[in-house]
Amino acid sequence: MLASAATSFACCQAKSALLFLYKEVLALELPWLDNVEQAKAPKRLPVVLNRDEVQAVLSRLSGTHWLIASLLYGSGMRIMECLRLRVKDVDFKRREILIRDGKGFKDRVTMLPGSLAVSLEAHLVKVRGLHETDLQQGYGAVYLPDALERKYPNAAREWGWQYVFPSAKLSVDPRSNEIRRHHVQDQSVQRAVKQAVRDAELTKPATPHTFRHSFATHLLEGGYDIRTVQELLGHSDVSTTMIYTHVLNKGGKGVISPLDW
Repeated sequence: MLASAATSFACCQAKSALLFLYKEVLALELPWLDNVEQAKAPKRLPVVLNRDEVQAVLSRLSGTHWLIASLLYGSGMRIMECLRLRVKDVDFKRREILIRDGKGFKDRVTMLPGSLAVSLEAHLVKVRGLHETDLQQGYGAVYLPDALERKYPNAAREWGWQYVFPSAKLSVDPRSNEIRRHHVQDQSVQRAVKQAVRDAELTKPATPHTFRHSFATHLLEGGYDIRTVQELLGHSDVSTTMIYTHVLNKGGKGVISPLDW
């Protein structure tokens, strides 16, 4: 799949280069080249776990990795959306999570699973203790985008702006050379999920992103309309969300094989 995508990208690049050469450099028109179709990467169906497989993987995770993976499946977040989540964007009363600057720099709201509320609150009690210790030691500032840091100069040390899933260690931020506590690295979650998939003896090549695919598919299986799922996932176009109807093998019509009649 990666090779096909790379070939597609190379073909599009070659066409753009030819158009630039003839139109901008040689000042020649090539109208026939405008009608040449762009190479397209093949569409692949996402890997989706059934409910038993999801539980088999989650049951083999523990601690922070379990909580992160459970949130990915329970809310449909992308892994980096989850790891960059700030304390202030979790609303326990409304059971909502506000995802800021998601893919396409869009904000959206998704659900906070009720079954995770107690575990997440207990996790944040520990995180707050860690943050208070950092403050006492002269640290405790978290990374903020430049515009926010200028607008709210004291926000970096406030509790609400801290990461929900901070790193276990302080580190030097290469952008500012300040010692800060970054969020958990996605590679550590990737490794933990990969090991859990192995331990569960699943044959599917599942990754943390598979939980997002499973979230969408299971909502559609549960009867939720595709527009609702589209909104929760943050897709700009419903056609992107439609791929999950193909995973269901229902095409939106609930077709049953004649062999099963």
